[in-house]
Amino acid sequence: MSKQTHLSRQMESRHVLMISLGGVIGTGLFLSSGYTIHEAGPIGTLLAYSVGALLVYLVMLCLGELAVAMPYTGAFHVYAKRYIGPGTGFTVAVLYWLTWTIALGSEFTAAGLIMQTWFPHVATWIWSLLFMVVIFTVNALSVRWFAEAEFWFASIKVFAIIAFIVLGGLAIVGWLPLHGHAQAPLLSNYTRNGWFPNGFGGVFTTMLTVNFAFSGTELIGITAGETKDPAKTIPKAIHTTLWRLIIFFIGSMFVMAALIPYKQAGVTQSPFVLVFKEIGIPYAADLMNFVVLTAIMSAANSGLYASTRMLWSLANEGTIPKIFKKTTKRDVPLIALITSMLGGILALLSSVYAADSVYLVLVSISGLAVVIVWMAIALSEINFRKAYRRSGKPLDQLAFKTPGYPLVPWLAFILSGLSCLLIWFDPNQRIALYYTVPFVLLYYAGYYLRQKWHKRQLKAPR
Repeated sequence: MSKQTHLSRQMESRHVLMISLGGVIGTGLFLSSGYTIHEAGPIGTLLAYSVGALLVYLVMLCLGELAVAMPYTGAFHVYAKRYIGPGTGFTVAVLYWLTWTIALGSEFTAAGLIMQTWFPHVATWIWSLLFMVVIFTVNALSVRWFAEAEFWFASIKVFAIIAFIVLGGLAIVGWLPLHGHAQAPLLSNYTRNGWFPNGFGGVFTTMLTVNFAFSGTELIGITAGETKDPAKTIPKAIHTTLWRLIIFFIGSMFVMAALIPYKQAGVTQSPFVLVFKEIGIPYAADLMNFVVLTAIMSAANSGLYASTRMLWSLANEGTIPKIFKKTTKRDVPLIALITSMLGGILALLSSVYAADSVYLVLVSISGLAVVIVWMAIALSEINFRKAYRRSGKPLDQLAFKTPGYPLVPWLAFILSGLSCLLIWFDPNQRIALYYTVPFVLLYYAGYYLRQKWHKRQLKAPR
């Protein structure tokens, strides 16, 4: 079976830049961020998010060198196969596919629940089904349709966060009045209960959640195979990753922590809704519900795209049946797309009928999966550079070089690994290790047993 490195290159620079930004801004920021402040305290939250942003940036620098040198569709599983081992490549692809497929199920459920707040007489499943049809259609038409939809979904999220930071900043200094406050809070909430009100250990616990919140940035690597000019577009998206994470995530957290007392954060409602209500924005809850709905649609859109390309790439590499490689006239891998959507529907059903068993296992595995993918990206870059040097080619021929090699990739690998190991010290998240480690070992063993069986079949007399 002949291999190809990419599908139709239809994405423009603005699409990739907004996808790389929108991919990381999900429902975690809009809904769950208050819990982070509640657990780690204001200063602890900023510290955890700063370390998390640095880790993501290090991983993106590693991915940048790989994606520009080899702009393949399905990117990092191909890099892992080539520069770590075929078993690792296969396992990374399965983990990443599972992550986005599980996300699909939960996102469609969440979208249905939000719509029911406005239309209480319409069943949740009807809305979930409607959004499934919309997202599937957008992805089935062409990669251009996917990119355009993601551009506008992400634009709404970005606008909402900028408005939150600007209005919140004005409220902090007293230029906008806050209900129930006689004077501007300034930064009093940062020191009122000490630097780390729940102890410094809360920072480590929060960092695990923070890393999962930052997942989605690695989508840049998948889009490399369908970007018009990856040598220019990918480095541009990579270089702007750090400041975007600082502005949108750390900026939002700074405003939240200043305006919401840490004991009140994450208890009843979205911190965004809480702040907008305090400022006196009319229909604050409805406005934020709309923004969260677009964030959910964006996540589902990206998730279906990413999982589809991962299946196509596995088929392209000859790891799974070649039927998943078949594409439409517009270069959309339709069989892979349908399979990924079915996976999302099964995840949705398991969340309803087996929430305490099957779904719990799937969510636990997918939670750690992205950090394992980050480790694979960093190690792939280390081995890629070694192989490149052995080939005798000058480094100047690389259009994008990871700065600070080998320190940057090794730091990315070690910090990602530590964030996995730290889960052991959090009783609430320890269960993820119990399921993920056996799952990874099972797929490694399954891959090599399949290869052994395949070789025997080839040697057997016919």
